[in-house]
Amino acid sequence: MRLLFVADGRSAIALNWIRYFVEAGHVVHLASTYPCASNLPLASLNVIPVAFSGALETDGGGLSQGRPALIRRLVPVGLRTAARQWLGLLTLPRAARRLRQLIDEIQPDLVHAMRIPFEGILAAQALQSHSSPPLLISVWGNDFTLHAPSNPWLGDATRLTLDRANALHADVQRDVRLAREWGFSAQKPAIVLPGAGGIQLDVFYPVQTYTSQQVINPRGWRAYVRNDTFFHAIPLVLQRQPGVRFVCPALAGEPQALEWIEKLGIAGAVEMLPLQSRIQMAEHFRSSQVVVSVTTHDGTPNTLLEAMACGCTPVAGDIESLREWITPGENGLLVDPGDPQALAEAILQALADPALRARALEINTRLVAERAEYRRVMSDALNFYGSLSTIG
Repeated sequence: MRLLFVADGRSAIALNWIRYFVEAGHVVHLASTYPCASNLPLASLNVIPVAFSGALETDGGGLSQGRPALIRRLVPVGLRTAARQWLGLLTLPRAARRLRQLIDEIQPDLVHAMRIPFEGILAAQALQSHSSPPLLISVWGNDFTLHAPSNPWLGDATRLTLDRANALHADVQRDVRLAREWGFSAQKPAIVLPGAGGIQLDVFYPVQTYTSQQVINPRGWRAYVRNDTFFHAIPLVLQRQPGVRFVCPALAGEPQALEWIEKLGIAGAVEMLPLQSRIQMAEHFRSSQVVVSVTTHDGTPNTLLEAMACGCTPVAGDIESLREWITPGENGLLVDPGDPQALAEAILQALADPALRARALEINTRLVAERAEYRRVMSDALNFYGSLSTIG
């Protein structure tokens, strides 16, 4: 197949999915909405910035350089997100013309846009003619709960995108339901698969013993991640368990995090790390007893599945999507994402309860193997692609 992906070419989630089709021998083109480089043998890589993505690029180590670094230091992540939500659509017409030209040149059998704002909206605008190839839209965990309701224009663009899409890929059943509510026809096909294509169990696997009490927060710095709750829970944990260590990949150099650490006096217990490789992340997960994923908007976080596959007991925000994976008290704990005391109590409970951790290890490794093993998931994705080849 000739496949054109419209995605953030820096995203490990997108690249893990795309890699499968490259390695399977398909002709794969990537239109990236962010400046990026790729070591995949793609048929082509084109950068089509949207919603000011060119001003927000980061280097391979996850640390911004130059003007993007200044923007990230001076403008809080919530304000940056709001600016893109309100103003990003203004950048779409020009970008859609560029993508339309690329589609005409490539003549793909399928266009797969990986996220609604702004990749899906861009692809939908570029594919307005009846002779266009079929369009598959992936929705990520905050497309409907955070972005679409943020303003009327983004809501309308979401509805138009779902109307134009021929098929839908979501990583939780909740988002299929929400897509229908936002206008995606019940007559169109949809599939639920992990957004990154699943977990490679030869990389992410558990160990039976732990050398120390360690908690890992792998969620990075995003508007919907309650890092404020996480950092304010740490001193509450340390009051009762002063030996607990907290590891934070992809948070090195974040000004607000550094400010909280200093203010709360927790520097000795927190390790802030730059962006880590998959191999490094697997080692961090295997060294941790508890993984914290406290968000207000989510689908199925890839890092949460990786941590569960490595034996970490999940402590996460109590939101609908995560109840598709976690049964509180059985294979993890769910808390109010805005309550540091509740988070601290859940972390302490998980650390102090070996029976819960053993039960979570057994259930979660089985869940991931059954529902999120990479080769099995991507085989289903390939079959789904094939079923779309005759529609448009």
